[in-house]
Amino acid sequence: MRTEYSERYITMGLKIAYYRKKAGFTQEVFAEKIGKSVNFLSQIEGTGTVRGVSLETLFKMAEVLGIPPVKLLEDD
Repeated sequence: MRTEYSERYITMGLKIAYYRKKAGFTQEVFAEKIGKSVNFLSQIEGTGTVRGVSLETLFKMAEVLGIPPVKLLEDD
């Protein structure tokens, strides 16, 4: 994926991984809970790839993690 926001996608992926681990979910369990494949989730969380996420998926991730969706998007 080519985008001028590559760094923001990578940061979002790292935040997803952080909150997933904080919630005690493995990639396998979290992927199942959000209705996605482990491969999809590993691409999102990995720093070597830039992969977009739909708002629907972002909202589902936040819901499962018990956090507001903005937590996955805000710059720290």
